[in-house]
Amino acid sequence: MRIAITGASGFLGLPTARLLVDRGHTVAAMVRSSARPLPGLEGRVSLIEGALEAVADLEGSLTSFQPDVVIHSGWAGVGGADRDRTAQLHNITAAGDLAAMAGRAGARCFIGIGSQAEYGPANRRVDEGQPPHPTTLYGVAKLASALATERICRQAGMRWAWLRVFSLFGPRDNPSFMIPSLIERIRQGQSPPLTGCEQRWDYLFVDDAAAAIVAVAESGDADGVFNLGAGDAPPLIETISRIRDLINPAVRLGVGEIPYRPDQVMHLEADVSRLIAATGWRPRTSLADGLGATVAWHLQRAAQDG
Repeated sequence: MRIAITGASGFLGLPTARLLVDRGHTVAAMVRSSARPLPGLEGRVSLIEGALEAVADLEGSLTSFQPDVVIHSGWAGVGGADRDRTAQLHNITAAGDLAAMAGRAGARCFIGIGSQAEYGPANRRVDEGQPPHPTTLYGVAKLASALATERICRQAGMRWAWLRVFSLFGPRDNPSFMIPSLIERIRQGQSPPLTGCEQRWDYLFVDDAAAAIVAVAESGDADGVFNLGAGDAPPLIETISRIRDLINPAVRLGVGEIPYRPDQVMHLEADVSRLIAATGWRPRTSLADGLGATVAWHLQRAAQDG
């Protein structure tokens, strides 16, 4: 198939684009002209340069590419500091415009990357029947983008799939997120201050998330909203202890040094049975193996940087 993907230089977009190419698809990567390089994709994908803030400028190139599928993985403002900024709302217009452009370009399917933030705090295992109640502008913008793109795709006769991503981890993750920042602190011999770490948290290795997106693209039948997570939520202290033990078992963990927030989510877990039934996808990377690969990547980068 001919597949165009936004955010192809991003944490999730890059492994998705790589897997699409490895599986024989013809891929157009929609990236900013200033985006990071696409390691492993040099000369293997077409590049469509542009920005989501001016998504209309991409239409000519997208139409010329003649995509069968458009995957919308790009998003402006994923960091914690950006989650409640009104700039999040610009993402809704960009998603809607891109879905409309995909229809005009002849695409048969539009796949959007949503977030568990659309549900808001549930504190239990969540399936797609959970009523959405986002509590951040990030979650609001993701939910509004889902509603808008679904309407546009239904009008255009396109298959529409929206994947609500739970917590991902792996190499190249945002350094401010918990697992990368924890790895760096422990690598430097620092004792990380932590909450009580009694939370149960669903973490999915990023390569498995990419495989799920590709499975939805290739399915032909996967339509509607799907949760994307590991489908398992061990106690957070187990995940953190694994990371510490992989780097330096002598480092003390500052468990209980940070109080829980008043709105602290204590149980975040995806029910992924609908995605499995529609595509046959299942996570292949255990939490232990994924953490091992992630820690190894960080240590290698630190050695290269001196």
